[in-house]
Amino acid sequence: MKWLCSISLFVALTLNSALADNTQLPSPDLPRDAYVNALLQKMTLSEKIGQLRLISVGPDNPKEAIREMIKKGQVGAIFNTVTRPDIRAMQDQVMQLSRLKIPLFFAYDIVHGQRTVFPISLGLAASWNLDAVATSARIAAFEGSEDGLNMTWAPMVDITRDPRWGRVSEGLGEDTFLASEMGRVMVSSFQGDNPAGRHSLMTSVKHFALYGAAEGGRDYNTVDMSPQRMFQDYLPPYKAALDAGSGGVMVALNSINGTPATANTWLLKDLLRRQWHFSGIAISDHGAVKELINHGVAGSPKEAVKIALDAGIDMSMGDIYFSRYLPEMIKSGEVSESELDDAVRHVLNVKYDMGLFRDPYSHLGPVGSDPKDTNAESRLHRAEAREVARQSLVLLKNRLQTLPLKKQGTIAVIGPLADSQRDIIGSWSAAGRIDQAVTLLAGIRNAVAGKATVVYARGSNITDHKDMVAFLNSYEVSVKQDPRTPQAMLDEAVKTAERADVIVAAVGESQGMAHEASSRSNITIPDGQRRLIDALKATGKPLVLVLMNGRPLALVHENQQADAILETWFSGTEGGNAIADVLFGDYNPSGKLPMSFPRSVGQIPIYYNHLPTGRPYNPQAPDKYTSHYFDEANGPLYPFGYGLSYTRFSVSDVRLSSPTMPRDGSINVSVTLTNTGDRDGDTVAQLYIHDVKASISRPVQMLRGFRQVFLKAGESKQVTFKLDAEALKFYNQQMQWVAEPGAFDVMVGLDSARVKTARFQLL
Repeated sequence: MKWLCSISLFVALTLNSALADNTQLPSPDLPRDAYVNALLQKMTLSEKIGQLRLISVGPDNPKEAIREMIKKGQVGAIFNTVTRPDIRAMQDQVMQLSRLKIPLFFAYDIVHGQRTVFPISLGLAASWNLDAVATSARIAAFEGSEDGLNMTWAPMVDITRDPRWGRVSEGLGEDTFLASEMGRVMVSSFQGDNPAGRHSLMTSVKHFALYGAAEGGRDYNTVDMSPQRMFQDYLPPYKAALDAGSGGVMVALNSINGTPATANTWLLKDLLRRQWHFSGIAISDHGAVKELINHGVAGSPKEAVKIALDAGIDMSMGDIYFSRYLPEMIKSGEVSESELDDAVRHVLNVKYDMGLFRDPYSHLGPVGSDPKDTNAESRLHRAEAREVARQSLVLLKNRLQTLPLKKQGTIAVIGPLADSQRDIIGSWSAAGRIDQAVTLLAGIRNAVAGKATVVYARGSNITDHKDMVAFLNSYEVSVKQDPRTPQAMLDEAVKTAERADVIVAAVGESQGMAHEASSRSNITIPDGQRRLIDALKATGKPLVLVLMNGRPLALVHENQQADAILETWFSGTEGGNAIADVLFGDYNPSGKLPMSFPRSVGQIPIYYNHLPTGRPYNPQAPDKYTSHYFDEANGPLYPFGYGLSYTRFSVSDVRLSSPTMPRDGSINVSVTLTNTGDRDGDTVAQLYIHDVKASISRPVQMLRGFRQVFLKAGESKQVTFKLDAEALKFYNQQMQWVAEPGAFDVMVGLDSARVKTARFQLL
């Protein structure tokens, strides 16, 4: 019997040792692929499926339920939890309760700031300043990582040429080159030298792909696009972000040429993985797997799961279907375990790259280090936010030098947006606190304290349309209606204006009008506000319009009425102070438009880099049978790249280092910029090209460089751009990436409409 006891003891010890080995994570010193492969071999089917689930705490997933999921290894990541104590509690549960202790990662939509809110992305693009964009992303990464987060759903680099689309506010405008440059800088600034760094956030570039080209500017709508336009205009910003090292991709909700992106094998495997060699994680947008049934490409939940996984979706956001159906589908052979392993491998890859296997608490710090006050003022970066916001503002009109204002007399601040803390920080404002935002009214009062009198009236509501207000308040009460009648508010505003020397009217959109699912068929300022502007104009006082909006608006009438117009977008936590800095001349505006402003909705889509036609319209020599509207001017009200200053700049003729460019060489393009005014200021030199004759029609202009230049009053500087053959390439009819020999026009100006031109030959 002794030998039986010995054998039993030996077997028990062996089994315990094997179980211990099977639950111990590999050494984090292993290279990533070896580490992930070793970990995969230890995982059960349930644990593998769990890694593909991205969920948030809420009614569908209360904390108690998530605790049980974590214990069983049934969740891979959490989104929308944004405080260190809450994140620490869930990571503790992983370490204490789960078998393999595979860390969670935590993600959030940090699009234009975490606690310090910077201007919306369209405003950041309006700075045309890569250093300003980098500052906003570095601070957002610092604040996000200090809150315990590991990933941001940013940057959004969807090109759009339709301002009816609500998510224009979240993107970087209409131009491929500008969006690519800014997306690249955002990724490198969020992630730093290493996404595992203490104050780095891994990015997930979105929305892959073509989301901004939705038909009719209607969110989630279909996209139908030629390969040439896709590869030349819409795909490069995603590629630039991935080349900069983005560890994640969020997949778009739209279909592309009939196939939903979530089901698109060509997009997610052929292009993303095989051609672009992406090895990170592809994450569905919220509920996208389930929505394949609505798209009409899946007939059941099981089929939706299979299609999404086959296409290349690694992680399901807001998952319901993966956890419910994958176990039986793998057991039945409908989905192979090797296919599951591929998706899990991508999830584990990014967790390795985040440094979570080395230290699951890398963004949390030791126990007891959590901030005593999560929303403390000391956690904000106000000075940087104010500086970046000032650079995002665009002066659209300044008749008879109405601006800058003097800090004297009586200033009437009027309008429904003048004192709105909620609206000035914009949509997708992350963990930004509304009560920490500086409104325009507060900013003006700060600027003129003790020097001028400020009087205020609301003047109108954002809109008087009851159904629109109900829509905007359907998820949160963000639009607060004044209970007075429109006439009572208007009368008060007129009386207030009549007491003043100058009127500053804050008008435009609420932040919710320029948001996800907030597409508009009419892009004018709402009627109630337009009546307010009419009444203010009738007072005869100088009228300055301060626009707050998340898209280009149709402003023909307002342009005729106003003495000055300042585009401020939604400018963030320090927006009011930044706007006041510009209004009173403490900062000379230098922003430029990243999108064309149409004259009316009927011109949409309107964008500067359109193709030529066989019958182009010449406004200097009009002809009936040309491409134009007979009831409205052809061009935009304000062109791409446009923006005024309180000083004046001149651009010399373009000088080329050579009239020819070798195919393996380059040329230098130079101009002299001169500040001909009496104030110091910045401007943006913009370089455009046009391929005069090619195998397919090429755009009339294409941005290929930009440079911010500071000039003192009276000062001149030479600005030189280097142009090589790579900047001249395009996809021809055979989808070959080529630069064809021939003539090229090169243009330099301070916006896309007023340029100086020279010509060279590519040999």
